[in-house]
Amino acid sequence: MIEIFEAPYGGWKKCLFIKNALVELVVTLEVGPRIIRYALKDKSNVFCEKSEDIGLTGGEEWRIYGGHRLWHSPEAMPRSYCPDNFPVTWAKNGDTVTFTPPPEEFSRTQKQITITLSEDSSKVEVVHSITNIGAWDAKLSAWALTVLTHGGLEVLPEPDNFQALLPNRSLVLWPYTKMNDARLHWGEKYISIWQDKNAKSPIKIGLSNQSGWAAYFVDACLFIKHYKVFEKEEYPDFGASFETYTNDFMLECETLSPLRTLAPNETIFHTEEWALYPCKNMPSHKDEQAIEKALKIAFS
Repeated sequence: MIEIFEAPYGGWKKCLFIKNALVELVVTLEVGPRIIRYALKDKSNVFCEKSEDIGLTGGEEWRIYGGHRLWHSPEAMPRSYCPDNFPVTWAKNGDTVTFTPPPEEFSRTQKQITITLSEDSSKVEVVHSITNIGAWDAKLSAWALTVLTHGGLEVLPEPDNFQALLPNRSLVLWPYTKMNDARLHWGEKYISIWQDKNAKSPIKIGLSNQSGWAAYFVDACLFIKHYKVFEKEEYPDFGASFETYTNDFMLECETLSPLRTLAPNETIFHTEEWALYPCKNMPSHKDEQAIEKALKIAFS
C-alpha cells in the first residue's frame, strides 16, 4: 500500500511524503521541487541535505538544497542557475504523483517531475520532462541530477563490448579534474569514486556509459539508478550520457537524455529507475571482486 500525504520536513512546512512498507520519499513543495529524501524504512537518507539551505524559501539566489533535481544541459551561467525557490504544485493519479514548478521565464521552459513508487519494493520510476514554452526552437538535453550524501562509494561500469580495432568508450574530463586523484580508481570492470569530506577540490567526469546504470554505496545501503542510453544519438559534453561530480560534502550521480531541438510547445522526456537495498559491507574501491559481489543484490 502506498501512502501519500503532506507534512513538514527539515524546516519546510509543506513537503509531500510518498512511502510504502519498505522505503520513503520526501519531495519539497515550497521550493524546487527536490526529491530531498530517499531512504529505507527507519534508515538514514542516502540523498544529501545541504544544511545551510534546508528550510529556506524565496529569494533570487539559486540554492542546491540537496536531493534530486531536474536541469537542462548544456550547463551555462546564468541559464542553468535560474532560482527555483518558489512553491510547487502537485497532482495525484493513482499512485503516480506529478510535481510542477513555476515556468522558468528566463529560459522559457516548463519542467515537471513524475514519481511512481512500487507498492511492494524499493523501486521508483522518475520521469523528467521539459517543455519549450518560448517562441523559438530550443536545443537541450534533460539532465537528472541526484545529490548523494557524503562518505560513499560510487561505482560505474566499464563497457564489455570488445572492439578489435575500434574504440568502445569515451571519457570526458572537466578542467579541474586530476586523473591521479586518490578518490578515483580506474579498474578493469568498474570506475569507482570515493566521496571524501576532507577533499576540497572537485572532480567531474563524463562517460558514454552504454550499460545505463550507476551505483552508490553509503550508510549500509546500495542506491542504484538505471536509464536508457541511445548509442546513435547526440549527447551533450562530447557525448556524455552520464556525468558525476564530487566535492567535500556530496557526490552527484547525473544522467542525461539525448540532445533534442524542441519546437515551441514540444516536450522532451527522460526516465530513471531507482532502487535501494540494504548492504552492510561497503566494498573497497580497488577490490573489483568485492564490488561485483556487493552488486549482485541489484542484478539478481
